[in-house]
Amino acid sequence: MKLKKTTFRILKNFKFLPNRRLLKIRYRYYTDEKLNLEDPKKFNEKVTWLKLHFHVPILTQLADKFSVREYVSKKIGAEYLNELYKVYYDVEAVNFEELPNSFVLKGAHGSSLNLIVKDKSKLDIAAAKKTMHKWMKHCQYKKVGLEWAYKNIEPKIIAEKFLEEEGKDVLYDYKFFCFNGEPKFLQIDIERGIMDYRCYYDLNWVKLPFSISKRPMFNYNVPKPSNFNEMKTLAKKLADNLPFVRVDFYSVNNKTIFGEMTFYPEDGKVNFLPDEYNSIIGDYLTLPKMPEEHKIITVF
Repeated sequence: MKLKKTTFRILKNFKFLPNRRLLKIRYRYYTDEKLNLEDPKKFNEKVTWLKLHFHVPILTQLADKFSVREYVSKKIGAEYLNELYKVYYDVEAVNFEELPNSFVLKGAHGSSLNLIVKDKSKLDIAAAKKTMHKWMKHCQYKKVGLEWAYKNIEPKIIAEKFLEEEGKDVLYDYKFFCFNGEPKFLQIDIERGIMDYRCYYDLNWVKLPFSISKRPMFNYNVPKPSNFNEMKTLAKKLADNLPFVRVDFYSVNNKTIFGEMTFYPEDGKVNFLPDEYNSIIGDYLTLPKMPEEHKIITVF
């Protein structure tokens, strides 16, 4: 068993392999399960199928943390966007003097490329630039798990307003799982970057009995935000018949702020616990029909 795990750990980095084969190797390594792409049933199997086959151009815009702003403005209104200070295509163009005392820098072309600055006077600018230079070389598609939506995004950095609310060290993150255009449940991230608690609620604000394997479950009840129904309505508008998307919001002093749209949560390689929920959640997602003459879906 240990030898097999070592073999898969080596093979998962062989990027010259055909995508289908590479995805199967990576799935086996991270989940210890065989990937069924011929008749996927589980949620992560279907997410991986979408990586391989659902290549609709609009995904590139929606995964881009800068370009998605235009989509959000058209669909639900610019008032739900966080304030944007600047967009940079070159690290050396980042002018820290023109930014306020607190702000957030993000790599718009990937996930987890974030630098939170609460007090600019304490920022190590040289270290920040070094980090951003690494971001600009980052290719989410190649370095993570062939997440197609990121493949053609031009690397860039955005500076946004630092969101905060009195009485909270970290804002709650409300993430709506939407299947074929319909929100079904939401994930709530609590104390992100500190304890990284997580829990799930249905759309009637009933806590759900599952979590994921790599995050601690938050064992207490989460107060329902006053703008929950608004967030739910906006998530549906943004999901707009996409096979699957997770739509994220913040609630700041009861005001709804759009976060991002994600198509491959946890890169489709972290299972829900208990195990039966991988199939239950998978049943929510009806995959688009593949055209007989093609292996890639480019319109929907």
